[in-house]
Amino acid sequence: MNLAVPNIISNITVPLLGMVDLALVGHLDSAVYIGAIALGGTIFNFIYWGFSFLRMGTSGFTAQACGRRDLQEATLWLVRALGVGLAGAILVLLLQRPIGWLSFTLFGGSKEVEYWAARYFYIRIWAAPATITLYAFTGWFIGMQNARFPMIITLVVNLLNIGFNALLVLGAGMRSDGVALGTVLAQYSGLGTAIWLYMRYYRKSGRNIVILKVWDKDALKRFFLINKDILIRTLSLIFVFTFFTAKSASRGDIILAVNTLLLQFFMVFSYLIDGFAYAAEALTGKYKGGGNQPMLKKTVQYLFAWGFALSILFALSYLAGGEFLIRKLTSNREVIAVVQPYMFWTVVIPLITFPAFLWDGIYIGVTASAGMRNSMLISLVLVFLPGYYFLTPILGNQGLWLAMMLFMITRGVVQTILSKKVVFGK
Repeated sequence: MNLAVPNIISNITVPLLGMVDLALVGHLDSAVYIGAIALGGTIFNFIYWGFSFLRMGTSGFTAQACGRRDLQEATLWLVRALGVGLAGAILVLLLQRPIGWLSFTLFGGSKEVEYWAARYFYIRIWAAPATITLYAFTGWFIGMQNARFPMIITLVVNLLNIGFNALLVLGAGMRSDGVALGTVLAQYSGLGTAIWLYMRYYRKSGRNIVILKVWDKDALKRFFLINKDILIRTLSLIFVFTFFTAKSASRGDIILAVNTLLLQFFMVFSYLIDGFAYAAEALTGKYKGGGNQPMLKKTVQYLFAWGFALSILFALSYLAGGEFLIRKLTSNREVIAVVQPYMFWTVVIPLITFPAFLWDGIYIGVTASAGMRNSMLISLVLVFLPGYYFLTPILGNQGLWLAMMLFMITRGVVQTILSKKVVFGK
């Protein structure tokens, strides 16, 4: 719990930020601004989630080095991750025009939604260097068994983001472009905080670094092999959410707005349960690196007990307060009317998704990336896509949601089956 609680506190600010952004534009004069943030945000999910292997891979390798009490090796993983992250960020900035053109061509949506989404995209893209390098810092701090610093960084980023967005939208009269600019300012504030924390408390760890070891061929090969699997897993997950948003947009601005609002319930729960998943990364990596199999098993048992309890709590909360929350996020009467038949999914989400989130953290900690990749591909290819094409002609938008939930269930089931071998080595 010492590791989970700070992560939960920091993670809750992420969906809170998303909900504040939606509330800021959801009470404007059109539903198109909700759609614009949904499309623009999905593009950045595709870009940034693609780099999330930096956080996941770095935390696993660092945690295992920490378990072996090898501070020099742990610090080397940070330097490697920062180098890869900066190179990737520069590439994203150089390719922003092709990325934007391709994204808006694929997504479709109304002309007005596309216009505001483009304004959002071409402003927020300049946060790429800060956003991507923060993955490396966050993963490294978690691997070092330090959950407080990621909490501080995340609180700084998201609380400032809320403040900047409110100032720019409500004070300066901007719209989705104000949300984008606020995000850029907040991300660089977070990067400055991360650098300060490292220099203040960990700068001695870098004194014995041998530069040639940073780019050690065997270490880099292992880094990219593990991260290749994480990248495939992440790109598959991105595909599912991008596909979900694109199909929502194809059903019109109102359904796009409805599904965007409902996804906030998913995001709130996912970020809270990720607090336990991040703790799983640190602890299972530490026990795996130290060869402590009994504590590894006990940690997994505790994680699932807490995860189940949290899922029940959230399901009951969504059942009691879901409609109230929707009305706080938007005052658009048509959106409120159309969302009602889909509120059932908000109650289902916590109950069936928590195993997949927890297993992800465990698999990352023990660097069982191939198993995580395989479970994702099975769920995507054999369940989500067939489910969508079979169910939506019959059930419409309900079929889209059902396909998503079947995808999440399958991930948890497959990971549970594979865990006996790839996590516990049986």
